[in-house]
Amino acid sequence: MNLSRTSLISVATAFVVIFLASGIGNFAISQDPNETDVEQKVETSQAEHTNRLAGETSPYLLLHAHNPVDWYPWGEEALKKARDENKVIFLSIGYSSCHWCHVMERESFLDEQIAKFLNENFVCIKVDREERPDIDSIYMTSLTVFNQLTRNGRGGGWPLTMFMTPEGKPFFGGTYFPARDGDREGSPGFLTVAERVAQAWNRNRDRVKKDADMLTKLVRNELDGRRDQAAGEIKASWVDDCVKGLNERFDPQHGGFSFSEKDPQRPKFPEPSNLVLLMQVANSESDNQEVAKNMLETSLDQMFQGGIYDHVGGGFHRYSVDRYWQIPHFEKMLYDNGQLMSLYAGATELFPEKAEYRQACEEIYQFLKREMTDEQGGFFSALDAESEGEEGKFYRWEKSELEAALTGEEFALYESVYRIDEAPNFEEKYYAPQLKQSLQQIAEARNIAVADLQSQLRSINAKLLKLRESRVRPLRDEKILTSWNGLMIRGLADAGRILDNQEYIDTATAAANFILEQSYVEGRLKRTYTAGQARLNGYLDDYAFLIDGLLALHEATGDAKWLKQADELQKIQNELYWDEEAGGFFFTSADHESLLARAKNPNDGAVPAGNSVAMTNLMYLSQALDNEDYKAMVKKSLQGTSSLLSDFPTIAPRLLVPVKEFVD
Repeated sequence: MNLSRTSLISVATAFVVIFLASGIGNFAISQDPNETDVEQKVETSQAEHTNRLAGETSPYLLLHAHNPVDWYPWGEEALKKARDENKVIFLSIGYSSCHWCHVMERESFLDEQIAKFLNENFVCIKVDREERPDIDSIYMTSLTVFNQLTRNGRGGGWPLTMFMTPEGKPFFGGTYFPARDGDREGSPGFLTVAERVAQAWNRNRDRVKKDADMLTKLVRNELDGRRDQAAGEIKASWVDDCVKGLNERFDPQHGGFSFSEKDPQRPKFPEPSNLVLLMQVANSESDNQEVAKNMLETSLDQMFQGGIYDHVGGGFHRYSVDRYWQIPHFEKMLYDNGQLMSLYAGATELFPEKAEYRQACEEIYQFLKREMTDEQGGFFSALDAESEGEEGKFYRWEKSELEAALTGEEFALYESVYRIDEAPNFEEKYYAPQLKQSLQQIAEARNIAVADLQSQLRSINAKLLKLRESRVRPLRDEKILTSWNGLMIRGLADAGRILDNQEYIDTATAAANFILEQSYVEGRLKRTYTAGQARLNGYLDDYAFLIDGLLALHEATGDAKWLKQADELQKIQNELYWDEEAGGFFFTSADHESLLARAKNPNDGAVPAGNSVAMTNLMYLSQALDNEDYKAMVKKSLQGTSSLLSDFPTIAPRLLVPVKEFVD
């Protein structure tokens, strides 16, 4: 999107220009030095206040149920109140494992003065982005458009802070704000932001509404503009162009994509969808086979060796805060580990000599069973990045702790293998363990077998895990999301099939049965199951990812019941989400509540786009059931995104997986 500067947001005379001069948006901020005082405020606040979020099941919303802010969940009650009282809506979107969401809550939403001002001047709505990705997508797009219009140089992120007219039309937004001016260098305080928004609304309401109308129009155009206007030819070159584009973004030294040599502290994400396409190409006879194979191997090696991987307890953290995968942002997400388990399992076939790949699968599974599995079989969503108000406190180590926990011989091995003999790598005092080299290289240097090295390290890490378990644990978000469970079911089924491990398949089966029994209600999938309740209409991702998991179980077991169940859900998905005009699927169902726009997002992000996964599902079902109608749907969808895939193939790498079925 390339928006020209317009007269939009003339409210700048009231507040935007001032904010731009001060700087708003995302900030790299150190830990709050006054965390202890803030924690004391939490206890006081919880005793004095209860708001409407107390009736919700989302762990993230429940965290705010005792704020002095008079929060509403998203719904007609809050929207009607805004319309009836002609008040601006203050929308705050976050999620349970978001560190800066917690910081903003402690600094601003527990502050009595700020809460009083918000309650008097706004209708305050709090949204869990993982429960309501439709709302999050629309208003994050609104923030992106707003930032481009005002040329403030800021990006998106969470917490998402958005101010809207009573009709839900956005006119001003940002991300994290400190509580007051001067609290963080270069950023206005949230109280100042709120005061200026209220002042603009009270003094220049017609102009604010006019600007909100224009911003809303541009947001709708942006969301609608993601759809092609005319069908085009499906091209084999899309895959080659995508591999070439990924190679241009590839970090040849450390793996992964979108790095900067000038800014090594730029965050780096695993981007599993890129690796899925690369694995397909690496398994083909394409001219790009070796290029794809190198990118895949280097990325999988470096991620496993780095601190983004939890060498003590297994599983991957969400992303690295640096180019080198050294220091993670410490939250752990179900969706990452599901996708990466599938990838590492598949990579054992391409690279059978890599002991690390099987180990990654084994340890993701141990982590999953130990920390992320409900007693009924479903999988929880996430673990927080912080505990006791400090990011990474549960996972970091001081050298003295390691020395005290281990024998001299154990510590000598651990110190040299996991880079503890170097300077601290986290906050100048702590260590996030990471391998110096591959297991093969370390074993050769010590003149021992890789299996023997793994056994020694496994014993040491078991000791450290037991010690770590005695610490105060991070918050666990116990939402059981249908879509993310589908990704984990796929990961387990793939690993069980490839690594010949029935336990993985049994665990995937239990999760699939749980979702079908608890979240498949009266012929419709629900988005989330929490505290004994299945709630909220499912989205495209919920259908597509669960169907994908069921098809993986069919592939792993040969049991026709999974194929039958997947086809049943596919027919429901087709009925509710299919775009008859252009092909592909809308994100929300035809009978979903009316929002600013009905989005149809093709982008593969941290999770793949629902459309990308849906196309591979349809191809599998077409072949397994000899259903040519399903194949025709894939063809129409690829043709309907032809200009996108021609111009920007790296935006949707997983959507390219079925292309080979339509070209010579």
